[in-house]
Amino acid sequence: MTSTTPSSAQRESRLLNAFLQWADTLVDDYDIPDILHQLTEHCVDLLDAAAAGLLLADQRGSLQLLASSTEHTRLLELFQLQTNEGPCLDCFRTGEPVAVADLTKATTRWPHFAPRAQEEGFAAVHAVPLQLRGETIGTLNLFNHQPGSLTRQDARVARALADMATIGVLQERAIRRGEVLTEQLQTALNSRVVIEQGKGLLAHAGHLDMDQAFHALRAYARGHNSRFTEVAHQLVTGKLHPDDVLTTQNSSVTRAPT
Repeated sequence: MTSTTPSSAQRESRLLNAFLQWADTLVDDYDIPDILHQLTEHCVDLLDAAAAGLLLADQRGSLQLLASSTEHTRLLELFQLQTNEGPCLDCFRTGEPVAVADLTKATTRWPHFAPRAQEEGFAAVHAVPLQLRGETIGTLNLFNHQPGSLTRQDARVARALADMATIGVLQERAIRRGEVLTEQLQTALNSRVVIEQGKGLLAHAGHLDMDQAFHALRAYARGHNSRFTEVAHQLVTGKLHPDDVLTTQNSSVTRAPT
């Protein structure tokens, strides 16, 4: 993509740190929505992308949003699912990467998605399939504010990050326990629903935007050595009061004025 990128040495160091962090996470108990959100952040950092999103297939074979680097990206990903057109859907259906270096030239291909993406400030989009033994189970989507194609190196990094996401969702130890693939995917998707509900409660209680609510929720979970999804579930079921999350010293979120 045509934007300022780090040097090769910097890229190599950051990529190594990302893989080491990922490996450390997978050897212990981990929370799929949280680590996949981290992965979208790695995409933004390592590929100098403006935003990233990750979608998985549910039990019916329909794509569902699981993680995004920003709230605007989440809404754009949901929009393409609702209109049934866009790079992630094409990528999922074909099992092949989708690269659009200039969204102004994609209005015929995606008459609803392309204009909406441009309205959000995006000029280029790329989608990489998440695959397991030839089966496509989701997509990793990259957005950029400037038109341009992925370099060969960036394409390889994006492929590696997509593989990391696949490993996180379908870790071998879970498969050895006899869990069905679709059940694993559905569990991850169900967890995301609870997290969105928890974010909504925090946003309403603390007058936060959705990105701030997300970071407050994650900060509280990490600060209390709790699973991300479990904290969201406690909020939704009333076992945890929103003020307990919003006032914790581990949260760096500042409430918006009423």
